[in-house]
Amino acid sequence: MPLRNLLDPALKIVLFGGKGGVGKTTSASATALYLAQQQYKTLLISTDPAHSLSDSFERSIGSDITEVQEVKRLSVLEIDADRAFAKFRLEHEPEIRKLFDTSTGLDEEDIESFMSMPVPGVDEVMGFKTIVDIIDEAKFEKYVVDTAPTGHALRLITSPRLLDDWVKVMARLRWKYRYMVTRFAGKYQPDEADDFLFAMKKTVKKVQKLLQDKTQSEFIAVTIPEAMAIEETKRFLVQLKRLDVAVKQLIVNNVMESEGCDFCRQRKHGQSGYLAVLRKEFSNHELTMIPLQPTEVKGVEGLQGIMHHLFSS
Repeated sequence: MPLRNLLDPALKIVLFGGKGGVGKTTSASATALYLAQQQYKTLLISTDPAHSLSDSFERSIGSDITEVQEVKRLSVLEIDADRAFAKFRLEHEPEIRKLFDTSTGLDEEDIESFMSMPVPGVDEVMGFKTIVDIIDEAKFEKYVVDTAPTGHALRLITSPRLLDDWVKVMARLRWKYRYMVTRFAGKYQPDEADDFLFAMKKTVKKVQKLLQDKTQSEFIAVTIPEAMAIEETKRFLVQLKRLDVAVKQLIVNNVMESEGCDFCRQRKHGQSGYLAVLRKEFSNHELTMIPLQPTEVKGVEGLQGIMHHLFSS
């Protein structure tokens, strides 16, 4: 069954996730290629720290949006979380410093140490903030996201909650500061630190709304007919459901179809049981099969073949 509903004009973002090595990058790249060929101006984004888009398209792709010359309306981007955080800190360091200076007991040396230390989870937070900022610019009609393997992808999806928790903590500290100023000065005048917290809260709400709005976003899981991949996919989808992220479609990659040799027949027979499990365990999902390819899929021409399997009836 081909992938469906991706041409709906209301759909903005399509995310691909799953276990490492199951074909997420290839599936995401082929989908972005299809959308571009269907006249949608499309941006393909990688949030995986170990980016593979460069390998998939056989060209250098970096942290700046780059057009794919052979394909009209298709651009690609590999998000550099460190660079995104450095830019974020440069833009907002005065407000963050003011927050800590007025709302905590930290001295200048402590604040400097905090500002220079790595922040847990910043990769995922900056990754999604970058995506939302790009969507806000409205230069593209469709956004396809190639996520990292399962654990990283889940952190990406939960990153709005992480940022929201940070904002809530800082807001509580800020309210204490506001109370003290009002108590002793008689009134409180909101400043740039308050504006910063409000902007961060708006970002959190925007991301959560985008992820949970089933008309604007679609999450497609990718797996292969092997025991470990199936079990990880089951756990992944359970966790996504808890986060109110719906998964309606599942791509099953590397399916053996040929019976032209003894190895092929044995491989196909071995996969048959796993395919039966997939159909049973994911009976509420639409399954799209991609046959095992004889060679590594690379370049636009190779992706065209995968696109055919994903979208042809």
